[in-house]
Amino acid sequence: MTENNQPTKKLKIAWGITGAGDKIQEIIQTMKELKQQTENQIDIDVYISKSADIMLKFYRLDETLKNSFPKVFVESNANSPFLAGMVQSGKYEFLLICPASSNTVAKIVNSISDTLITNSALMALKAFVPVWIMPVDFKENIIYTKLPNGKDLKLRVRKEEATQVRQLQTMDDVHVFETPQKVKEGFLEWLKTTKFPSS
Repeated sequence: MTENNQPTKKLKIAWGITGAGDKIQEIIQTMKELKQQTENQIDIDVYISKSADIMLKFYRLDETLKNSFPKVFVESNANSPFLAGMVQSGKYEFLLICPASSNTVAKIVNSISDTLITNSALMALKAFVPVWIMPVDFKENIIYTKLPNGKDLKLRVRKEEATQVRQLQTMDDVHVFETPQKVKEGFLEWLKTTKFPSS
């Protein structure tokens, strides 16, 4: 409701998931919490890349996601579903890519639009629509990611991947976050300053 107790129209956010499995359980839990906290104000539509579809099934999280969010769409090609057009036309306030694989980050930095998520991100930026991105390879480091069996997998974030993230941070209308918690904090802060249209 607005300050004058007039009903407000809910805003829509597009959440894109790529094929990176690092922190995926934490990410889904964070987005479920955000959905619960903002369900009277925000609708979150989920868009899954082809690689993400495989990854989510590998982690046995595909049904959890579908049961938690009413609209979940799976990539057929770079233009289907037509997320790029819906983002450009203003249906969504912004596009959130979380998690963003190193492949996705590199493609956005180098303007390669051959997947659903990268095409939608680049079309959004052309139309001055913000793109929020949480890269899994944020900085040069040794990281440990959880496998579906609960074991830790030791991985190296190379300087090449970290350099792409630094380039991403210089792009207009791109907001880069290091962790799911930072995404949540940014989301709630954005919500405080957002004006909602009357329905």
